[in-house]
Amino acid sequence: MTILEVHNLTSFYGDFQALYGIDFQLGEGETVAVIGSNGAGKSTFLRTLAGLLPAAAADNIMLSGVAIGKTPAHRIIGMGLALVPEGRKLFPSLSVEENLMIGAYAGRSGPWNLMRIYELFPVLKQRRNNPATALSGGQQQMVAIGRALMSNPKVLLCDELSLGLAPVVIRDIYEALPGIKAEGISVIVVEQDIGQAMKVADRLYCFQEGRVSLEGKPSDLSRDQISLAYFGV
Repeated sequence: MTILEVHNLTSFYGDFQALYGIDFQLGEGETVAVIGSNGAGKSTFLRTLAGLLPAAAADNIMLSGVAIGKTPAHRIIGMGLALVPEGRKLFPSLSVEENLMIGAYAGRSGPWNLMRIYELFPVLKQRRNNPATALSGGQQQMVAIGRALMSNPKVLLCDELSLGLAPVVIRDIYEALPGIKAEGISVIVVEQDIGQAMKVADRLYCFQEGRVSLEGKPSDLSRDQISLAYFGV
């Protein structure tokens, strides 16, 4: 069944149009990757889904059959959609555990709590009293993922999980995805690393200049098709 449906989505930064008529679907328990070059509109897409940028109409974005395109971000997280933002955006004055607890403010019931986060990322339990921004980049990314999971989402949006991280750290973070999906969470992963995206995704969308240039299962797409959709050449 489809849990998230996007129809003819546009998005603007002031007078600048960043997205042009995006159509997109996410099924229950599915992982969908969104790839594309810098400036293709990937992060704008996630920010619009999360309510940080307005959609033109409420029914441009449907979450579990409910129109959320005009819903503010603080209400969207309470409806079951959480964003792991690019750059992590942790609170530097708070500890690891305090950053995690902020994710639970919406009060949604579900399987994710501090104990489960510490089982998923054991290093965070060891560092729980440290300032969150004193951790390594990979550990900070774990805090950002854990904070989003603490809201017990139905849909998890992950923006550039691997950005600036060492390959071994990226591997550890992506190895956590199966445990997250096992709880019935659907995942959208924005990723510039095409190889990594194709490893984890059930389906893949490629964005080019704010439009969908390719969509399909990774196994059905050739390298030439992806290159053309990604670079336009």
